[in-house]
Amino acid sequence: MTDQLGRHIEGPWPARRIVSLVPSQTELLFDLGLDEEVVGITKFCIHPESWFRSKKRVGGTKQVHRAVIDSLQPDLIIANKEENEKDQIEDLARDYRVWISDIANLDQAMDMIQSIGQLCGREEQAGELVRRIGGERASLAVKQKHRRVLYLIWRSPWMAAGAGTFIDTMIGESGFRQALEKERYPVISDEEIRTLGPDEVWLSSEPYPFMEQHLQEIRAIVPGAKVRLVDGEAFSWYGSRLLHSFAYFRSLHEEHP
Repeated sequence: MTDQLGRHIEGPWPARRIVSLVPSQTELLFDLGLDEEVVGITKFCIHPESWFRSKKRVGGTKQVHRAVIDSLQPDLIIANKEENEKDQIEDLARDYRVWISDIANLDQAMDMIQSIGQLCGREEQAGELVRRIGGERASLAVKQKHRRVLYLIWRSPWMAAGAGTFIDTMIGESGFRQALEKERYPVISDEEIRTLGPDEVWLSSEPYPFMEQHLQEIRAIVPGAKVRLVDGEAFSWYGSRLLHSFAYFRSLHEEHP
């Protein structure tokens, strides 16, 4: 098997003792029908709740506890280039099979789902999941992309999701347009927000816990913009959560602008 960084991962397959270091991919493993095979997850793997409460936690996405992983003796570790720390993953890869995803668009997300299905002996389930996500995407039927959106992920300082991110792709998929030309996750000032003049400003539910009072802060900066809290999982979780994303995007258009 080859991961999304082009690294060749030797078998045998399917994997029988899996550690997932990525919340979105942990949920995917559950929806592929795996349970006993998954022996470790991170403290941020909140879906499904039953796993969050019962599975062994191996630390966070940025701070993995190597000793805990050693005690689990996994035959596969599933990681992500952006969400996990390179040094920690390279250290784990010296002793374990580590499959790394690298996802900036929907095609790569679909490829990841198919690949994990192959790694874990769930090819048929993965193929069906990809077909269902494709059907949800086709049913959205929102083609206009006239409203420009600034998508904020952090406060003090403000940080935004810019071009070249999976969130950027999903903003486009939702039927809106990215307001920010900067790439990745830039810090952005109040004055830059004013200059951008977005039609809408979205405050993501993750990673920063934005609440109602933060809406007022943004409205004071760009009083002409529609400001709302949005479900960050719908825009940034690239596993089976995609089954629910497009219905959520439809609801954003049904709300009064």
